[in-house]
Amino acid sequence: MKYDFTSIIDRRGKDAIAVDMLPDLLGKDNPVKVRDGLDMIPMWVADMNFPVFPGITDAIVERTKHPTYGYFGTRDEYYDSIIRWQERRNGVIGLAKEHIGYENGVLGGVATALHVFCSQGDSVLVHAPTYIGFTGVLRNNGYNIVHSYLKKDEEGIWRMDFEDMEEKIVENKIHVAIFCSPHNPAGRVWEKWELEKVTELYAKHDVTVISDEIWSDLILYKNKHIPTQSVSEDAKNRTVAFYAPSKTFNLAGLTGSYHIIYNKRLKHRMDKEASLGHYNSMNVLSMHSLIGAYVNEGGEWVDELIQVIEENVNFACDYIETKFAGVNVSRPQGTYMLFIDCEEWCKSHGKTADELLKMGYEAGVFWQSGKAFNGEWYIRMNLASPNSRIKEAFDRLDKYVFNLA
Repeated sequence: MKYDFTSIIDRRGKDAIAVDMLPDLLGKDNPVKVRDGLDMIPMWVADMNFPVFPGITDAIVERTKHPTYGYFGTRDEYYDSIIRWQERRNGVIGLAKEHIGYENGVLGGVATALHVFCSQGDSVLVHAPTYIGFTGVLRNNGYNIVHSYLKKDEEGIWRMDFEDMEEKIVENKIHVAIFCSPHNPAGRVWEKWELEKVTELYAKHDVTVISDEIWSDLILYKNKHIPTQSVSEDAKNRTVAFYAPSKTFNLAGLTGSYHIIYNKRLKHRMDKEASLGHYNSMNVLSMHSLIGAYVNEGGEWVDELIQVIEENVNFACDYIETKFAGVNVSRPQGTYMLFIDCEEWCKSHGKTADELLKMGYEAGVFWQSGKAFNGEWYIRMNLASPNSRIKEAFDRLDKYVFNLA
């Protein structure tokens, strides 16, 4: 490969919560005790353990060479980079500068959209399993969460339950839904017919759509991300979509996302609401990092990254299916996260999900409880690390957790 996805980076003391928080994941008064001779492998929070695309570093370094960091304006190059990227990666045609707006983060943008489209106490539809960030935003801002649970089909693929969605929308007088595409934590990449059916349902009941598409660049196994706004003219005009280079290029620490809104009324209301707190301001380095990322070479880097993630997903899922009896996983079609069903194993071994989680910690495998994602018996696992670390983690899970004598 042209780029480095094999080096093991020591992130300790470099402000990475993925690493520096590990000893305290059970609480500061209950530090994790890892087995002697084993180090800590971070496999929880959704960032990556790979060196960043070099073009991003070059862009940031080049800008920091100039010794002033005062007030600045957003470059046209920023908008042009997004327009080119969306066309190349997602086939988006007709996107223009006036459709794009900066967001400090996708969740901040979701909160702004909720303030625009909801009254306090309104019910909002979300799918379950549910990204923990959506739960936090909805609860913190006083909205009522209504879950429609995804169901696995006979092939183990997570599917939307359209009948349940419609029933919940009608019963709860819902007019706003948060939609996750690709879905986190299930890893589903929605097919065109699914998007057509769900957007028809939203249109039927006049539901405004807040679509989180932050994972849209990380699509596996030749699946294809279809932007929600591209499905129909109605979907284009009732959807507020959020994107960011942060998941794709591991830039969460730089802070910087963006929305795409075609409907002028929705766009003007979003921009006004975002301006009220005087917080939603771009960082000059986040601007240059996006420009440095959204180039042809950046696309090549992402393509190589996807190959690495596919290899890790294949290894992990094959290992689970062949060696971990009572553990089930639906192979993700996008993202770099696994959502692992451990109910059968836990019940057959007399373990709670929390006890299983701790057994992994003690083996130095720092995965994440699925409870906060509405997966009572699930564990969420991050596979965005060098393949050697993934293999080491599963070897430990084999010896010290799932097949411990």
